[in-house]
Amino acid sequence: MGVRSKNLPFCSFFLLFTILQQLSTPAKSAQDYTSLVYKGCAKQALSDPTGVYSQSLSTLFGSLVQQSSITKFFKTSSGAAQTAISGLYQCRGDLSTGDCYNCVSKLPQLADQLCGKVIAARVQLLGCYILYEVSGFEQISGMQMLYKTCSPTNVAGSGFEMRRDTAFTVMENGIASGNIGFYATSYESVYALGQCEGDLGTADCGDCVKNAVQRAQVECGSSLSGQVYLNKCFISYSYYPNGVPTTASSYSSSSSSSSSGSGQSTGKTVAIILGGTAGVGFLIICALFVRGLAKKRDDF
Repeated sequence: MGVRSKNLPFCSFFLLFTILQQLSTPAKSAQDYTSLVYKGCAKQALSDPTGVYSQSLSTLFGSLVQQSSITKFFKTSSGAAQTAISGLYQCRGDLSTGDCYNCVSKLPQLADQLCGKVIAARVQLLGCYILYEVSGFEQISGMQMLYKTCSPTNVAGSGFEMRRDTAFTVMENGIASGNIGFYATSYESVYALGQCEGDLGTADCGDCVKNAVQRAQVECGSSLSGQVYLNKCFISYSYYPNGVPTTASSYSSSSSSSSSGSGQSTGKTVAIILGGTAGVGFLIICALFVRGLAKKRDDF
């Protein structure tokens, strides 16, 4: 004998709720690429009684932001002769074009907030940086260190430095092979990446990254992670005891393409699979429960 049970609508509702809940659960994302790393501001203020420099700087920033929706590196200048201001931006190689634009679009306002009106400034975020300087500004070596940071946590007695140095070697070889000035890799729980300024030649890029690696080895020692920024390049490494997570970077050393959303997509796919499995399991339990009720009623 069939049976009509009020439990069926509840079971269907719970299944739908379970799946929708998993679909709407946000996946964990990588560290925010718009986080501030460091700023470099010239000590000399920008003397601009007529406003000509301000106009040139505004035009420069507009051009840089506009280009960031097209390419990850762009260098240009604005103004004429002695009032010219040159500048550039660069996004990290594993950022999508959309993320690059979102990152760069924050930099003009940040430069003004952090440095004010000065003759030169550089603002570095995790995913991009911007640099501008007036005509005639004194140039520095491409190898000059601008900033470094080393984790206060050390990894001891686990062969960490050997694994990190192997990752560095793979990264250096990748850079030297002409991988558009950017290369990322992982080796036995160590993730490392390096990038050079967009217009730097392959040989100079390789030398710059090698210099940055040597500084990281000496100055960071057995630190869990570290970043070294030179004038024309930077390197970064991180150690993950439980294995490099998919959100460490969307860039793989075995692929020339990049997609900053791959880690999030993977997380959401897993959530959907697990949510669907849980929902199906609960539906089976509901069906068995209703079947039991039907049997009892028939027996009665």
